[in-house]
Amino acid sequence: MSKALDGVRILDFTHVQSGPTCTQLLAWFGADVIKVERAGAGDITREQLRDIPDVDSLYFTMLNHNKRSVTIDTKNPEGKQVLEALIQKCDVLVENFAPGALDRMGFTWERIQELNPRMIVASVKGFGPGPYEDCKVYENVAQCAGGAASTTGFDDGPPVVTGAQIGDSGTGLHLALGIVTALYQRMQTGRGQRVLAAMQDGVLNLCRVKLRDQQRLERTGTMKEYPQYPNGMFGEAVPRAGNASGGGQPGWILKCKGWETDPNAYIYFITQAPVWAKICNVIGREEWATDPAYATPAARLPHLKDIFAEIERWTTTKTKFEAMQILNKYDIPCGPILSMKEIAEEPSLRKTGTIVEVDHPTRGKYLTVGNPIKLSDSPTEVKRSPLLGEHTDEVMAELGYSPEQISALRTAGAI
Repeated sequence: MSKALDGVRILDFTHVQSGPTCTQLLAWFGADVIKVERAGAGDITREQLRDIPDVDSLYFTMLNHNKRSVTIDTKNPEGKQVLEALIQKCDVLVENFAPGALDRMGFTWERIQELNPRMIVASVKGFGPGPYEDCKVYENVAQCAGGAASTTGFDDGPPVVTGAQIGDSGTGLHLALGIVTALYQRMQTGRGQRVLAAMQDGVLNLCRVKLRDQQRLERTGTMKEYPQYPNGMFGEAVPRAGNASGGGQPGWILKCKGWETDPNAYIYFITQAPVWAKICNVIGREEWATDPAYATPAARLPHLKDIFAEIERWTTTKTKFEAMQILNKYDIPCGPILSMKEIAEEPSLRKTGTIVEVDHPTRGKYLTVGNPIKLSDSPTEVKRSPLLGEHTDEVMAELGYSPEQISALRTAGAI
């Protein structure tokens, strides 16, 4: 069966996480992704956080599936010629260098357009145009600058970053959409274009409900679904909301049976209005369904802490999975707090390809996250990440270089 992006060739100048997330996703959809790396070293994540000596780290292998690796010395004049040949043959160049790095290599937008006017140049940067555009940005910096940290955590504590990589991987996902969109537009115009995904912008896009709440707060001075209501103080900016749901249906994380020894024996419970009577029946507070102080969503808001404390008295008598089984019978929205160990061992995630076991020639078998986006006519096969420079000769031959020329390039240190 054909793949959605068959025939699209990506020149991958990315490293670490944000860019590789983008190019891996495109590779899963069938694009031919050629990863350009430094000879002898390659992507820095090959050696970061290693758990096996002298073997590519999980950090690298889990972000570079389905790609081919070539090593080119871009400072070598002959290496630069190889790179020019690749630019002429590829559809998209993806990079997440520090600002200005591609220009300093001699590959400005204008030069790339001379070589290939159909080329799409896609970049991840920390910030868009503005006072910080030349600043380096990492995951947690992006979370802080994009508004996530200031609105995460509890009101009596410091800002908190999330374990989800919304700055790096989140921006990579945004960039992948931009690339596919630019490819589609090229079908009409015949021209390439630049695609920019700034990490601050990507995080803010994922925090849009907090920007919504900032405007509500400025208009009303309070937000009734936040835990600060009715007794807490609201300041000028959106406060940290603990485990509140952030929407119109109040929710909270509650202890379950075994919480004293298991740090993940918890469940997220949402007091959805249409099933309020069922919630009251399940926890043994049937009278709340008709009590004027609890019967309506507006009436319940001042009592949310007491309500969740009462629900927690019930959840602590059940494991999170027992509670799930009971609550789902009544369509009460809830979800277990799953540890990474539980996720890794979940059979349903293996069956759908969300968790995949991959075999690597030096690492052996390891688990990775599969394609989160499933297409019925373009199934994803997760293939192992490439060894450093594994496909250099193969790609050079595709560019038209003879075995003798390839040997000469290697002798010259160009590849």
